[in-house]
Amino acid sequence: MAMNWSVFTTRAIYGLTFAAIMAAGFLYSYWSFLLLFTIVHAGGWREYLKLNEKIYITEFNLNLKLGLIILGFAVMLYVPVLGYRVFDDIVVTDTIDVFGKSLDINFILLIAGTLLTMVGTFQQKVIHLKAYLAAFLGLLYISLSFGLLLDLYRPVTIVDGENSWQSPAFFLPLTILLSIWVNDTMAYIVGSFIGKTPFSKISPKKTWEGTIGGAILAVAAIGLLFPLLFFKNQLDNLYPVLITISAIAAVAGTVGDLLESKLKRMANVKDSGMMMPGHGGFLDRFDSLLIAVPCVWIFVRLFL
Repeated sequence: MAMNWSVFTTRAIYGLTFAAIMAAGFLYSYWSFLLLFTIVHAGGWREYLKLNEKIYITEFNLNLKLGLIILGFAVMLYVPVLGYRVFDDIVVTDTIDVFGKSLDINFILLIAGTLLTMVGTFQQKVIHLKAYLAAFLGLLYISLSFGLLLDLYRPVTIVDGENSWQSPAFFLPLTILLSIWVNDTMAYIVGSFIGKTPFSKISPKKTWEGTIGGAILAVAAIGLLFPLLFFKNQLDNLYPVLITISAIAAVAGTVGDLLESKLKRMANVKDSGMMMPGHGGFLDRFDSLLIAVPCVWIFVRLFL
């Protein structure tokens, strides 16, 4: 597969703009992180419902769509609260925890989302059961994943013998995102130059050479080069942590990309939406994250 320099340049320009927005959301504060993924969550849900409408040749009522998005937002906000209560022994004074406990916004969102979903259901001319079930799966596919990402936005203490190091709150989410970006970019470049063997019928442009090359380079960049440049004087235990997370993110991210590609093929569309030229929609940009985050979350909760 020959390198298309025009496409690559367009993707690079808009990609840098996108990266700047993402960096601001990740690094500024917890509130900016929450705002960023509230927008991404809503955009992803909108595109997911459109894909299901095309797949099942139906049309969801507007109230039903709004109800599902609000229900999803309630799930997204409650996951970190549940994480603190079930897994942590201390009471964490956190913005999401304040939402869930002090303001009871989760309960309000749950009631509002449920009512809108019921109203939208009764307003439907035709109820397509499979389309409904697929739509509700978005609560797991999109909302749960972003909720777990919010739960990972916290300091992590890594111990090496008698020494320890506490990471900034954005450390884990940023590591996952960078791993996915490096994997996607390197897979595209490697596949463009030496890719010959098709990886999957779901995504014909992917090759085994590009997929394997992208994963190896992602682990090398995030697991080895990243700590060498930015955490040179930190713990030796940081290397196995970053190597493991980058490997999980690369492999699971590829699965996430294939899953969304399958949905697009079923809906007979090229992109899930149009967020920016050359980059498609919200799901096109965050499909890898939706599968990678739960996998990394399990590793973090079990071993960190």
